[in-house]
Amino acid sequence: MKMKNIPVDIKSKSLNEAKSEIADILERLENENVDLESSTKDYERLLSLNRYIDLLFRERLNKIRSTKKEK
Repeated sequence: MKMKNIPVDIKSKSLNEAKSEIADILERLENENVDLESSTKDYERLLSLNRYIDLLFRERLNKIRSTKKEK
């Protein structure tokens, strides 16, 4: 998965901002009074945020591994 598949407005977020938005979306999705269309959009946004966080962690893991190999 590549970073280019992630929307620009998500790429500009810090890890904490992305986690905060995920928490907000989950709270909205747990609400019983939501309509299907907004739930679908929220779910798609949630998936994009999750992919972004996953990519950030993979990049950091690779950086740590390459630093260990250099030592």
